[in-house]
Amino acid sequence: MKFAVSYSTPYYGVDPDKIVAYAQHAEDCGFESLYLPEHIALYPGAMAGRFELPPSLPYFDPLDCLSFVAAATRRILLGTGVLLLPYHHPVVLAKRLATIDVLSKGRMRLLTVGLGTLPGEARAVGVDFSTRGRRADEAIDVMRLLWAGGEDGVSFAGEFFTFDDLCQFPKPHGVTHLPIHIGGSSRAAARRAGRRGDGYFPGGALDPNERATQMDLARSTAVEAGRSPETLEYTRWGSIDMTVDQVEDLAAQGVTRIVIGATAAEPDQQREELSAFAQRFALLEHLTS
Repeated sequence: MKFAVSYSTPYYGVDPDKIVAYAQHAEDCGFESLYLPEHIALYPGAMAGRFELPPSLPYFDPLDCLSFVAAATRRILLGTGVLLLPYHHPVVLAKRLATIDVLSKGRMRLLTVGLGTLPGEARAVGVDFSTRGRRADEAIDVMRLLWAGGEDGVSFAGEFFTFDDLCQFPKPHGVTHLPIHIGGSSRAAARRAGRRGDGYFPGGALDPNERATQMDLARSTAVEAGRSPETLEYTRWGSIDMTVDQVEDLAAQGVTRIVIGATAAEPDQQREELSAFAQRFALLEHLTS
């Protein structure tokens, strides 16, 4: 089992020194990776499920923030949970991701993408909300094509993106393409993970049966697409106070990574919570073994 931490700027704040201290402490504790969420823009009345999102919530751009964190850390992997893929142009996004991966010496490896749930956010960036699933599928294909392409260039002709003989350098650090995990809490997201993803990171308040159904669907879709379901990573949210038994139960379900976050807003208490979790699961021992 791998253990990651999340950093929520809407909850913890946007002080750059606190972000760096949090990431450095997580790294020192033995956590594998750091995740940041994304919202590009909010508006009065924006609803996430049953909950209204205050429009003043301070969401950092996750990739800019992860690049900042990478400069202040040595080992911790960089992740998004989730990046709203339909709202980014994949040619530009592929360049940004490769740049961060090169500058971090191969740590931009836990990109998790989702579709977004706010129609007003889609309208603000000129995206038809009803097409965002197809747009995301195409964007994944575009990025992988660009990362793998050589000096002769690559071409693409899709519903949303078209180009001829395009070259994009530098390439990601030492790999053909960066892993792309699929986030979401729907069966469509599970199928997307099976068809195109390197992992599945379901969110939402799903009951155990639906979670099992979705992961089975991701694996069966991978088989139908001629891909190996065994290589599909399975990431889930956890809690800072979870027990060994709870982790073992998730492992029995096939979970390969758990993402937790500190509940405290103050840095000293955050460090205490992360340290206690790391000690409970002997993260440093596993890191060096």
